Amino acid sequence: MNLNATLFAQIVVFFILAWFTMKFVWPPIMKALDERATKIADGLAAAERGRHSLELASKNSADTIREGKEKVAEVLAQAEKRAQEIIEAAKQQAKTEADMVVAGAKAEIEQEAARVKESLRERVAELAIAGAEKILRREVDVKAHASMLAAIKQDL
Repeated sequence: MNLNATLFAQIVVFFILAWFTMKFVWPPIMKALDERATKIADGLAAAERGRHSLELASKNSADTIREGKEKVAEVLAQAEKRAQEIIEAAKQQAKTEADMVVAGAKAEIEQEAARVKESLRERVAELAIAGAEKILRREVDVKAHASMLAAIKQDL
């Protein structure tokens, strides 16, 4: 064998193999690599969008929490204000009821005082009649006695 013919044959086989590889093997490999690069780029873009969405969600949740705390504080303030109003109303109602009880007690005391005065007048009149009877040592009839008592009551 001739070294030149072997070298020439190897060069021809190498070029055929290179052509075959470039024609049939290389395009699917390049296509797969391009698809993989596209998937990686899409994944990176999606990750970036996800990171951006996460930042927005964090900001929104912080705002929502802040608004919620403000609303809770407002509701608590309103509840405290309402509680104070209820307490004041209860105090006012209790004072009114106490005044009514005191007024009723005063009226009852006045009535009892009037009854005691009336009873005292009757007793004083009876004692006066009894004393006058003993002094005069004569008995007064019932009608005269009743009219005397009425007259003495009126004088007292």
